[in-house]
Amino acid sequence: MKRLLVGALSLVLGAVTLTAQSLEDLNIQIHGYATQGFLYSTQNNIFTTNSTDGSPAWTEAVLNVGAQPIPKLRVSVQARYFLLGNFGNAITLDFASADYKANDKFGVRFGKVKTPSGLFNEIQDIDPGYIWALLPQSLYPLTSRNSQLAHYGGVVYGTLNLGTNLGKLEYRGWGGERSYPSDDGVLLSSREAGIVFPNGFSGPIFGGALHWKTPVSGLMVGASDLKQPNWNNTQLTDTIPGYGTFSGIDNSHANNVPSFFARYEKKKVMVAGEDSRYASKGSLSVPGLFSETYRNDQRRWYAMASYKLSDKLTAGVYDSQYVDHQAVLGLARYSKDWAISGRYDFSQFLYAKAEQHIIDGTALGFDTDMNLGGLKPTSKLTILKIGVSF
Repeated sequence: MKRLLVGALSLVLGAVTLTAQSLEDLNIQIHGYATQGFLYSTQNNIFTTNSTDGSPAWTEAVLNVGAQPIPKLRVSVQARYFLLGNFGNAITLDFASADYKANDKFGVRFGKVKTPSGLFNEIQDIDPGYIWALLPQSLYPLTSRNSQLAHYGGVVYGTLNLGTNLGKLEYRGWGGERSYPSDDGVLLSSREAGIVFPNGFSGPIFGGALHWKTPVSGLMVGASDLKQPNWNNTQLTDTIPGYGTFSGIDNSHANNVPSFFARYEKKKVMVAGEDSRYASKGSLSVPGLFSETYRNDQRRWYAMASYKLSDKLTAGVYDSQYVDHQAVLGLARYSKDWAISGRYDFSQFLYAKAEQHIIDGTALGFDTDMNLGGLKPTSKLTILKIGVSF
């Protein structure tokens, strides 16, 4: 799948080169941003950083290059340098796609494309675009953002005008393959338990989304559903102290991720919310050693609001909650996160964010290796972040 898409994208880029008369003809645009974050938490270290001592180990730099060789075709590439505690410290490809928009009703993009599920997934890679230093972790986990942002495949999209009294309906449909590298955050707990997926894991995904821009000015309501059919025969190794390392298999059965969301924006006010469920089951097995099944039933939601106090200052608050109904009772079953945020724009190129989190439960963001004394029930997390964009 990946080789086929990369080859097809290369043909498009080659055609662009042959038909372009000059750099001006390509209408090249270059944008990007860089951010530096500082984390301080009480009781528990978070995101594999030494945050209880104060940690500056959160750095990002993004470069986006786009070209429009003909009026209806645009090609774009975005690369990211990412460092967060023990995650990253590498340059990755966010997306590389060709986008052909025939008209308002129909367009198609292919390559490594953003997955348009939920309310924030298509824009969670653009830090200058929103007030929050940290998006609600119940649905948009920072340590797995690069993997969840995009997939190899295609997206069809368009906007249907329903008339003056009914507003507009935006649709998106997608399919392809998604992959998670072996060091992805979603696999952190497995790695700390001695179970490693040396090649990561991958499999097919498809889904669709509808965004209804209602006749009420500023109000959008929508829904999406992302499906992951069986991801079978993923290789794993299980290291058992005193016994050695053994090879095994993970089989993940079909699951889907429905989301329902709404956003209201009017003048200085923004109010939004999202509710989602992730349910799956699968099995882990090491021949001759063990075979076990697992289930997830994650209920996830958030509600947020922000208000523009002045041209430069914006304040906001959100409540983000997560609970896995299949997990054993205890702190690792849930996470409740209240956040109070502020953003100040010094200019159109320079901004700063400050955010205070009150977190109850340890299901999200925490790991055992960085908290050898054991995880405490609650934590307070302070984030300071400065960014420059161009």
